[in-house]
Amino acid sequence: MTQTTQSTALPRLRDVEEYFADPDFSRATISPDATRLAYLAPRHGRTQVWVRGIDEGHDEAVCVTDDRRRGVKTYSWTDDPQWLLYQQDTDGNEDWHLFRVDLTAPEEPAVDLTPLEPGSRVVDVAPLPDEPGHVLVWMNRRPMFFDTFRIEVATGETTLLVEQPGLTSNYLFDRSGRPAFLSTLTEDGHYEFSAVDPDTGATRFLRRVGGAEHPLGVQPQMATPDGSGLLLGLYQDSDDLRLARVDRETGEESVVAAVEGRSVDTMGLLAPGLPSTVFTSARTGEVIAVRFVGERSTVEVVDHGYDDVFAALGGLADGVLRSASSDDAERLWVANIGGDREPGGTWLYDRETGESRLLFRLHTHLDRAELATMEPVALTARDGLPLHGFLSLPVGVEPRDLPLVLVVHGGPWAHDAWGYDPESQFLANRGYAVLHLNFRGSSGYGKRHTTSAVGELAGAMHDDLVDAVRWAVAEGIADPDRVGIYGGSYGGYAALVGVTVTPDLFAAAVDYVGVSDLPNFMRSLPAFSRPFQATNWLLYAGDPDDPAQEADMLARSPITMVDRIRTPLLVAQGANDARVVQAESDNIVASLRERGVPVEYLLADDEGHGFANPENQFRLYRAIEAHFAEHLGGRRREERS
Repeated sequence: MTQTTQSTALPRLRDVEEYFADPDFSRATISPDATRLAYLAPRHGRTQVWVRGIDEGHDEAVCVTDDRRRGVKTYSWTDDPQWLLYQQDTDGNEDWHLFRVDLTAPEEPAVDLTPLEPGSRVVDVAPLPDEPGHVLVWMNRRPMFFDTFRIEVATGETTLLVEQPGLTSNYLFDRSGRPAFLSTLTEDGHYEFSAVDPDTGATRFLRRVGGAEHPLGVQPQMATPDGSGLLLGLYQDSDDLRLARVDRETGEESVVAAVEGRSVDTMGLLAPGLPSTVFTSARTGEVIAVRFVGERSTVEVVDHGYDDVFAALGGLADGVLRSASSDDAERLWVANIGGDREPGGTWLYDRETGESRLLFRLHTHLDRAELATMEPVALTARDGLPLHGFLSLPVGVEPRDLPLVLVVHGGPWAHDAWGYDPESQFLANRGYAVLHLNFRGSSGYGKRHTTSAVGELAGAMHDDLVDAVRWAVAEGIADPDRVGIYGGSYGGYAALVGVTVTPDLFAAAVDYVGVSDLPNFMRSLPAFSRPFQATNWLLYAGDPDDPAQEADMLARSPITMVDRIRTPLLVAQGANDARVVQAESDNIVASLRERGVPVEYLLADDEGHGFANPENQFRLYRAIEAHFAEHLGGRRREERS
């Protein structure tokens, strides 16, 4: 592990709000005609969409949304300068609707273009270049099926374009909005891809892909703009995930993007706001660059006609290019670049003149000298599997015998990456060493790394976390008597496993929207998601409808080992969580309280799978601060000057 030189002065204790307030500015994009910028910024205590002229400042911008209940996070331009679209749910329930904003009358209420029944949601929106004024929308008016609709933005007229042909089948569309390929998850847990005749709908088999190495589906998967090729994330004959092209007519397979020893980074396909996986041309829709996992993620250019653009964007600042978009003519580009001590800067680059300028930074109040670096670390699991992670150390403190917080990511089929992480910075500011580990099952580190987690919940997946703690202790970094564990979703499950399977290892734990009962968790997932569990939960955890497998799942569930918990525990839960329902937290808390074991429980009535509203985040992290300070001995708020 290489240590980066940091300030030797002990930084002041910053308020929780300084780390977890909404960014001053974020997620900027340029309008198709290059005349305006849209971006997110706070108003009325919530993140809203703002629009301003390309040469104007924020004081001249217009706030075009007015959701005072929940911040807007996802928006998009349309091809008509009058309209902008955004998505919103209700109190975190993930029943997403698509709303239209009139940019000529932003004071008018937004129009819901998808007035769906409760339990239905919009899952994707895409432009239709060949049909100006329209967008493609995927939603489940039929509760179990996500059909494809064409919506006229100006009028809201909605037309069914094509129905989802089966519970586990989905069409992939070309740039004209015609079905070009069909993706199907088979009963035996494989993915099959077929070419689709756009006129007759007839299918012709092309490719079959194993499912275990693709627990969240084959990603990326998309048709080329003209429908002549199918782009897939495949391992082929390698342990590394590549971007490959399957020819529509011949079935011949070719490699579009590959890096020896590194995999395509699919995280950007999981949620908005994450670094882009695939960069496409605004003009043609073709793939121009692809992101790969590494100690720092890298963007590999696949269309060398854009070498100049990515070279210029990469030279704007030290860090990782998180996102880049352009106007339709591809002259003006907006890029976000971030580092471990830089939450992100947004730049405007003129490809024609070569000029660039900083538009804004995400957080203007943070001092780099007071922020912790994030250093890559490598270790070996007890069975020989290579493991990678990241370590953040408090500034101005000798890195010896520190209290340590092991932060476990969710998924579990996600991964931690180098970059600015407010939780790590907050905990490091409080005097903790912060360790992130990409345990087996995490994405991004190869097929073997992912599939070695099959059947290993509360088994080898937990052993990896234990091995990481032992590594930090052996390195002299961590005090073995002051180790805490914290995680959300799967990470919350891992925290509960930590205090049940290895109760003597951790001195404090935080379970944030975590699973306590594996069979109940799987049975309570939305019904439309169940057919797609064959390659993830059913394969990796077990089938709750099979009595023998259910018994094994219960044996791996913290709720059945709750009598072992003696570690101080903090539990946080959103009442509207559609993924990990409230009962998962209620039951673990009730069981502990019945035994007289102290447990703190934060329940937010207006949140879902994770807290989004700032006041709830502040409440959560103040509780985490107090919890770890009491039981691990980190810096306390009373020290704040």
